[in-house]
Amino acid sequence: MLDYVMALLPSPLDKKLTVGTNPDTGEEVSRKPSESEPFCGLAFKIATDPFVGRLCFVRAYSGVLESGSYIFNTRSENKERISRVFQMHANKQNQIERLVAGDIGAVVGFKDIKTGDTLCAENSKIILESMDFPEPVIGYAIEAKKQAEVDKLSTAISKLVEEDPTLRVHTDQETGQTILRGMGELHLEIIIDRLKREFAVEINQGAPQVAYKEKFTKNVEHREVYKKQSGGRGKFADIVFEMGPREDGKEGLEFINKVVGGAIPKEFIPAVQKGFDEAYKTGVLAGYPVEGYKITLVHGSYHDVDSDSLSFELAARMGFKEAGRQAGPIILEPIMNVDVVTPDEYTGPVTGDLNRRRGLMKGMDTKGSATVVKANVPLSELFGYVTDLRTITSGRASASLTFAHYEPVPNNMVDTIIAKAKGAAIAK
Repeated sequence: MLDYVMALLPSPLDKKLTVGTNPDTGEEVSRKPSESEPFCGLAFKIATDPFVGRLCFVRAYSGVLESGSYIFNTRSENKERISRVFQMHANKQNQIERLVAGDIGAVVGFKDIKTGDTLCAENSKIILESMDFPEPVIGYAIEAKKQAEVDKLSTAISKLVEEDPTLRVHTDQETGQTILRGMGELHLEIIIDRLKREFAVEINQGAPQVAYKEKFTKNVEHREVYKKQSGGRGKFADIVFEMGPREDGKEGLEFINKVVGGAIPKEFIPAVQKGFDEAYKTGVLAGYPVEGYKITLVHGSYHDVDSDSLSFELAARMGFKEAGRQAGPIILEPIMNVDVVTPDEYTGPVTGDLNRRRGLMKGMDTKGSATVVKANVPLSELFGYVTDLRTITSGRASASLTFAHYEPVPNNMVDTIIAKAKGAAIAK
């Protein structure tokens, strides 16, 4: 096969220039696949090795990277020392002196490199096109079986999260649980298996949880006054703001300050922004994170003695809850692309089952003697689907599930989701 690769496939020298962006000027820059060019490469994988520590797999697009040299990370804007360079052979590492244009190798000795980072020469900066990682759509609550292994579990998870950018972990503020989130049941089952096999950590896991989101659908104006007097110095903050969905479709908070004339002192504005930035992680309907929303701070007032940063932060959090209830909040659910390859005689039962799961049929294709059924199905209806599919088709069909997008939950299911979320919080 390698002989045919050499004979038939184009040489890297025949390839067009590798194009990127200068982080300082924003201009387009390019690199030739040549050792004489300044070095640039893409970190495409982080792995943990029991003998050499953290390994960063790098694809070199131009130039030369010598072991013991320094490299510039365009994301962190810091220099990283590369102590050793390895050529990888399965699970073995052969140490080499340098990585040249066209090579794929692994480096060690770095402090802060993540998947998707561009590594380049400091005097010739470039940012290569990075990888886009989708948001996790499913989560498990996990805990160590033994109290003595809590720290061990924390260390293991931090290593796995560093390796896998689609894996996220956070602590639920209401229940205190550690929630591990990923791209599907199989993804998280493999992670949990690795925790036991590679890190020797036994865990208890909860039932899978769908990563719902909340979204505001209209703009509202709200005034929130936070006042507290309990003897001595009190607390006071007064803010007037507009809240609604972001128009650019991006995630997180878009904060605009339109306060004029010192109605709110400048030193308190960051506290207001911090309050809103923390509040969106817990939505107003069922406590799910709020998809991108916009805050425009327009007016307010303060007290010379009683006002402080904490007062304005708390006012923002309280104002978010009150205004959020008036901003037309809805719940969004993750929708998956489901492709089922099935023998023709099982097409009817397969499509019927997908319809029962609230699936929206996208079409059918022929693949040899089999039929490929394509549909969009809510993730909440797909738990255990692969097992059910095998039962329906006598084990002759296979399915692939990938994340598609988020859609509003049907009205008849909203109350059930809210009740389930609140019931889970109370139970724990």
